[in-house]
Amino acid sequence: MSENISEKYQLQLDEKTNRVKNLLSSFYDSDIDIYASQPHHFRMRAEFRIWHDGLDTYHIMFDKVNKEQYRVDQLEAASEIINVGMNLMNEAFKGNEILRRKLFQVDYLSTLTDELLITLVYHKPLDETWEAEIKRLKDSLPKDLKISFIGRSKKQKVVLENDYVIEELSIKGERYKFKQIENSFTQPNARVNCHMIEWSMAQASETERDLLELYCGSGNFSVPLASCFRNVLATEISKSSVSAAQFNIEMNNVENLTIVRLSSEEFTEAMTGVREFHRLRDVDLGQYDFSTVLVDPPRAGIDDKTIELIQQFENIVYISCNPETLAENLEKLHKTHDVRRAALFDQFPFTEHIESGVYLVKR
Repeated sequence: MSENISEKYQLQLDEKTNRVKNLLSSFYDSDIDIYASQPHHFRMRAEFRIWHDGLDTYHIMFDKVNKEQYRVDQLEAASEIINVGMNLMNEAFKGNEILRRKLFQVDYLSTLTDELLITLVYHKPLDETWEAEIKRLKDSLPKDLKISFIGRSKKQKVVLENDYVIEELSIKGERYKFKQIENSFTQPNARVNCHMIEWSMAQASETERDLLELYCGSGNFSVPLASCFRNVLATEISKSSVSAAQFNIEMNNVENLTIVRLSSEEFTEAMTGVREFHRLRDVDLGQYDFSTVLVDPPRAGIDDKTIELIQQFENIVYISCNPETLAENLEKLHKTHDVRRAALFDQFPFTEHIESGVYLVKR
């Protein structure tokens, strides 16, 4: 890593830190915990459009300013195994009309243990000829490479082996495994994600009481946080994420975590007695003694009804991918809670995107 890259990275991290401090200044004036990323090979997933120029086929991206396309043979931001996969696909496309014809996009999903899932997206139906060709490509790869393939076209998905990878994360000295499904949300920066989980665990730990998590995804937070609480109840609306979360609970031998497929709005209605849900038929909400709620909402932030619900909890861990909506939500949450800690997790180096977190305690 050159000194220039290091300096450039620190400058953008300082800018992000100042931005978060300014947005939180009305609610918090102490130091912010900063978790930096490595400046290169930090992205565990990447998506590329594919461009055809005569007999040449290659990955492209688009300039954010002028929107013009540019060729990408290697992406420094992407994990090393993604770059290996890009090289392999560049070679595979050469002179191969079966693989390259009407190919529109290629997506890569990788892990810290160098598993790689490559999804090829087409504007054509995928037939037995294509499947035989992708199997031939798979068989030709070095045996030490853990690479799988998926083909997609309109209303069609061809899975050769698995449509997921298994990520392994080291959290506070423990190893956790996570099933990450193709075309589903995963944290893009695995190393910073570990810091984010550990920070959350450090803020909230009450082994005699219970945790509620909203927007839990595939259990990225709730699986390791189950070690910090008596019981954990987590909600998620995506069917594929709930399925992965159940898999992750079993794979990590977690016995005190329950996942229910409800949106945050639906769970709020259930908790406040507005509606009953069949999906909660096996869950006795009365058995829980919640002290803490963890929320990791989408960029739009938290709706007003859910804010009213979480204001009833003693402790709130709020992980945010949009500091503007975090600040908006804090306008309401600060009426009942004080911000005790704040953090910046640089999941997206050299972009304007910021991941942050706050820990709030009820007054």
